[in-house]
Amino acid sequence: MAIKITEDCINCGACEPECPNEAITEGDEIYVINPDACTECVGFYDHLACQAVCPVEACLTDPDRVETEDVLINRALSLHPDDAELRRRAAANDYPSHFRS
Repeated sequence: MAIKITEDCINCGACEPECPNEAITEGDEIYVINPDACTECVGFYDHLACQAVCPVEACLTDPDRVETEDVLINRALSLHPDDAELRRRAAANDYPSHFRS
C-alpha cells in the first residue's frame, strides 16, 4: 500500500529528501505523497524511509491502496528506467524491501 502523510504532519520536511522516487512534495499545509510515485521504498531500502525519519509518525500506510511487492518493484523500474543496478537486482530478485525484513 502506498504511504500517506496525515494531518499530524508538522511540515518539517524531513521526509522529502529521503524518498528515492521524489514522490513527496510540500503541500499547502502539510507534505503530501503522490501515490502513483510511491513504491514504499521497495527496490531501494528495507524500510519505509519517510516513516523512519518522521518525528511525529505522520507517514502511515494507506489502507485504501494495498499493493504487492511485485507491483511496487515494477513501479520502481518504470520510475527509474535508466537505473541499471535496480534492473539487475530486480532481475535477480535480490533487492531491498520491507516485505522481506
